[in-house]
This record gives sequence, C-alpha cells and structure tokens, in this order.
Amino acid sequence: MPEEARPRIVVLGGGTGIFAVLRGLGTYNADITAIVSMSDNGGSSGRLRDEFGYLPPGDARSCLVALAGDDEAPLLRELFEYQFDRGQGLNGHKFGDLLITALTDILGSAHRAIEEAGRLLDIRGTVVPVTIESTTLCANLENGHRICGETDIDIRKSHHGVPIADVFLEPSVAANPDAVAAIEVADLIVLGPGDLYTSVIPNLLVDGIPEAIRDAAARCVYVCNIMTKRGETDGFAASDFIRQINRYIGGARTLDVAVLNYHESLPSQLYDRYKAERSEPVSMDLARCYENVPQLVIRPLTAAGGFVRHDPSRLAEILMSLVPGASQLRTVGHGAAAS
Repeated sequence: MPEEARPRIVVLGGGTGIFAVLRGLGTYNADITAIVSMSDNGGSSGRLRDEFGYLPPGDARSCLVALAGDDEAPLLRELFEYQFDRGQGLNGHKFGDLLITALTDILGSAHRAIEEAGRLLDIRGTVVPVTIESTTLCANLENGHRICGETDIDIRKSHHGVPIADVFLEPSVAANPDAVAAIEVADLIVLGPGDLYTSVIPNLLVDGIPEAIRDAAARCVYVCNIMTKRGETDGFAASDFIRQINRYIGGARTLDVAVLNYHESLPSQLYDRYKAERSEPVSMDLARCYENVPQLVIRPLTAAGGFVRHDPSRLAEILMSLVPGASQLRTVGHGAAAS
C-alpha cells in the first residue's frame, strides 16, 4: 500500500459493542466507516423512535462519540453522552439522541442528521446507518415462541433459558446504498464485537449487506465477544459465535479471520458479578473454530477496569496488522490530522 494511501476499514455492529474498535482505529491514519444497526427500540433511542417515527439514533450517537477527538471537542463528547436524570419528558434521554432527532426533523433525513452531527464532533471517519427504512428485529426461539423488539429479545420477560433458533427483520428492508458502497471498496471488513443476535447479526439481515460482503475482495474479520450473555449466547463457545456469523453472511463466503481473547484470570469480585448475571468467559474450542474459519488471532484483549471490555489499542493494533500493507502505518493523535 503506498505511503499516502489510507486503508479503508468498514466496521459493522451496534454502537456499544463496536465502540472499542472505533476508538482504537481512530488513532490510526485510516479511512473508517462505521455501519450501525437501526433496530434499537429501547431506552432513549426507542422512545424517540416511537414518538417521532424516525430511525433510532442511539447506536449512531455512540459511534459518533467513539470517533470524536479527545483534544478538539471534549465537552461536546461529554454533551453527546449526557443523560438527563430528571425532568418530565426528559428523564432518561441522552442529549445526543435528542440532537440527532432534532437534526432529522430539520433536515428531513436521519442519514443527513448523522452526517451533520459528525461534523459538529469533527469525527475521524464516517457513521452510516445500515438502512434508512424502519424495521423491527424478531427472534424465533427453539420452543416455537416468537419475540419481537430488540429490547424484548435482549432482556426477556419470559421463556428464559430457551435458545434462539433464528432472527429476522419485520418488515424486510433494503440496505443504505452508502453502506453497500463502503463495503465494496473496503480494504478490511470488521464485524463485532457486541451482542450477537441484537447488535451484530441485525446488520446481516438487511437486504444487500450479506451480498456485498460475499462479493467484497476485502478480508472479513469477526471480533468475538469475551463473555457470553444470558438469553442470547448461553453456553456458547467461540466456534458457536463464528458459525452463526457465517450462517448469516450466507453463500459460499465465510469469515477469513476471527479474533479471540486469550483468557486471563478475572479478579474474583469481577467474575462473581458476571456469574450472578449468568455470564461467563467464552471458551476457546480451537479445533471447531478452525472448521469454520481459516485463521485465528488469539491475544490478551481485556481492558483494565470494573467491566470486561476489549482494550481499544490492543484490538486496533491487531486489526491494522490484517490490512494488507498497512501494519506499519503510524498512529496519529485521536482526532488530530495526520502529518
């Protein structure tokens, strides 16, 4: 890759899950496009979706903040993430969600609203909704029961412990042309991490997205979750995550690389907290993984702190090493222009 070329990296997922990926990649001189799911129906985002009929802004807002520079707009980043904790009607809303909704009202387009919000934050990259059509995520359980709504799938009110058989969108929706175009010219496609059925796979349910991935020349990389999640991936090993991603990409195309966390012992207090939530470290069944993906990258990836999260710097270093000719690209200050 010529020295002046910037690798084009596309990251697909939900706002919370891919935050670490975007935060880490933002320190490199790369052309980053975050493609975010549009099926959120909970919290501030879901309330605004229901009240205004617009696309849910929450995942896009999280990606915008991840790509914003620390030095240039620290107060703006904090403002976008500010959550009202009082006030009739405002309680629970995030300022960034309200701003994107207001911009959608002014501009008549959620896509343009996200673009303008990105300009306000001076983001290093682009945030693109996977679709510009409204839809609802639904899941069929193995006992035949159906749950509709991302939040209801995420936090079940009944049928606890029943595995998810498959997920789909109702109604089916077409991909945002800008999302397809970004995938077509990408040098690297990254899926995840994030909730498997409610953050990552919803992008693969949009008509045109799996087809674009199957036709793309770029390597396709999956960043596997560190922990399982109750109600979605109970008892999942790494190969189960990989197999489901391949299933929804479809066709003859499969993932090229899976990035797995090398398990370091969790502090007992942290382990007990996750265990109480029926969450456990994802086991690495390597033989089965290799049946579903030709290359594995296994590194210690957990960040220090009170939660089990991916470390942005470690993750970005691995992903950049997978871009042909880009592993030696020097980093730049987050939010700063490369020189």
